[in-house]
Order: sequence, then C-alpha cells, then structure tokens
Amino acid sequence: MIERKFIEDSIIKYNISMYLSKSLANAGFSRVDIQKTPVLTRIIVYVLNPGRVIGRGGRTLDILTDTIKKKFKVENPQINIMKIENRLLDPMLVAKSISDKFERGLNTRKIVQQTLKSILENGAIGAEIIISGKLAAKGARAKVMRKSIGYMPKAGNTTKLVKYGTATAYPKYGAIGVKVKIVPQGTVFPDRELKKFEIPKQILKS
Repeated sequence: MIERKFIEDSIIKYNISMYLSKSLANAGFSRVDIQKTPVLTRIIVYVLNPGRVIGRGGRTLDILTDTIKKKFKVENPQINIMKIENRLLDPMLVAKSISDKFERGLNTRKIVQQTLKSILENGAIGAEIIISGKLAAKGARAKVMRKSIGYMPKAGNTTKLVKYGTATAYPKYGAIGVKVKIVPQGTVFPDRELKKFEIPKQILKS
C-alpha cells in the first residue's frame, strides 16, 4: 500500500512538472518540488522570472493554483515561487539552452566548450556535460560525448552535492539527450579542500 502511494505521488509530481514546463516556459521554468503535509500540499516552483507567474495582484498565480487543484486533484495546493538568480548555475536551464542550440543547428563541440567556460566563469566549482545521440548529419551513428571541467565527484555520498538537469533536443537527424551536472559555488566537500580552478586554455580560446 505504501509503495503504491509512493508511485502515485511520483506520477503526479511528474505530470505537474511536465504541465508547468510547458505553461511557464516564458517565465524560465526550471523545476518543481512538492511537499505534502497533513494540512496542505506545498508546491515550490523555481523560475527565472517570478513576475510572469504571479501576475498583477497575484491573479495569474491564483489561476495556476486552481488549475493544478482541479487538473491533478491536489488537495489544498499552496504554490511558492522561487527566483533563480543565475541561469548559468541552474543545470536544468543550462540543459534546455544547449538543446535549443542543437535544434538551431549550431556546432556541438563549440556549444559544449563555451557552456562549460560560462558555468565556471559564473562561480561553479565544477561542471560536466554529457551529450548522447546522433551528433552529426543523417546516417551517422549515435555516440556519447562527455566533457567536464573543475572538480566533479564520481562516487560516494559527495555525489549528492552535485546538481543536475536533463533535456532533449530534436534536430532533423534524430533526438539528442543532454545532461548537465554542476557543483555550485560554496559547496564544501568533507574529504578535500578545493582551490580556485583555472580554466584550460583550449576552452578559454573557444
């Protein structure tokens, strides 16, 4: 019974996330967290532009709250809007930006290098971008490209300190999966002391 309830809650969260991703695209939607309490369901929405979600006098937010309540049968929803201060340090927004550029036909390697450079220049300790799918024109084989910069833990409890986001691009020659991992500025690792990371010259020149 508990497992079934867990699965149902996960499906509802996924459906709400998909709905918000489409309806709040112009507000720079990143992600949503849902916390259930005996009294209410707290829905925390992370966006670049909270004003577009709240609306004049809170009217847009009221409509959104009512829609979620009826569409997804959520009891007593309370929506809190959180502003994302820097889009280049939010993995989900970075992944979406990369996928948009792929769909516009821009060079894959150049996009990845420039994005990694921008992430570190904005204060991240480390970043990794993984691209999977057909990265060339029609007829090319699917492959995986993995590029990282700075410090990125690969195993153990420290991986929980890494933020990640995913997106999918749909260029003419096939779907491309994009995964972005970022170690935020100020992250403290118990097993090591990190110094300022110098951006490699080949990336600085990109």
